[in-house]
Amino acid sequence: MSLARNLNRALTVTTGLQVRRAPRAAKGKQGKKSAAAEPAARQAADYRCPPAGELATERLLRRPVFIISSIRSGSTLLRMMMGAHPRLHAPHELHIGRLEVTCTNWHSERAMSELGLLRGDLEHLLWDRVLHRDLTRSGKDHVVEKTPANAYMYRRLKDCWPDARFVFLLRHPESIARSWHESDPAKRPHDTAVTDVLRYMTAVEEARTADADGFTVRYEDITDDPEREMRRLCAYLDVDYAPAMLNYGRKSSAELVRGLGDWRENIRTGTVQPGRALPRQDEITERLRPMCAAWGYTS
Repeated sequence: MSLARNLNRALTVTTGLQVRRAPRAAKGKQGKKSAAAEPAARQAADYRCPPAGELATERLLRRPVFIISSIRSGSTLLRMMMGAHPRLHAPHELHIGRLEVTCTNWHSERAMSELGLLRGDLEHLLWDRVLHRDLTRSGKDHVVEKTPANAYMYRRLKDCWPDARFVFLLRHPESIARSWHESDPAKRPHDTAVTDVLRYMTAVEEARTADADGFTVRYEDITDDPEREMRRLCAYLDVDYAPAMLNYGRKSSAELVRGLGDWRENIRTGTVQPGRALPRQDEITERLRPMCAAWGYTS
């Protein structure tokens, strides 16, 4: 038996821990991951979707709201507007899908199994507790979560919270690609940006197609007539419209966490800023045309 196996056997018995080889970074790929690398698949966790009759026992959080969108779609603006509502708490991106639970030895795994809890069930309990804690501290009624990676875990979110509500935020695909490219032109040539955002947009459309009860809103409609769109959204969420949503208040740089949403001046102004002009048909990248058609950007 190898030294590593002997060491791990002793560690497991005494501490529940094991030593494992750290994964090697690919050459030339060291450093922080791009936001568009988020769809990298993690090992699927088994879990049980709680039936409606058990939700009161299984979940502290009820009827959470998840914004499903691509990167560079205006989700931070929508978060700010919704968070200005007296009943809606909209924190920065929480990335709960990256919170994982692991049983580190046979005893803990067997103990949880005897409770009927698989790894995914434990993760769901953790996610639920984190969101419920933050909501309770806010003193509001409903939490709104807008991490772009939500697009890749729509099914998991739906299974974790069967009463969850989903807001699908769309933007012109070419505008999304240009915005992503312009945020770092040297790092992301336009063609690379198109590849990145297509992954997100495809996931958004798959989730939107699967959820007949979700609410769809366009970024361009929000910037064109914010009151109309916020009234529509409030009606979907079964809350009264709040005029404060249109002027959510100027934000300091300290209030916007870099890397957890947009932090630029347009967001810090505290009001809805005009959107960029829609691209002409002859300006749309060929690979984005099918998504433009699917989302109704055809003129």
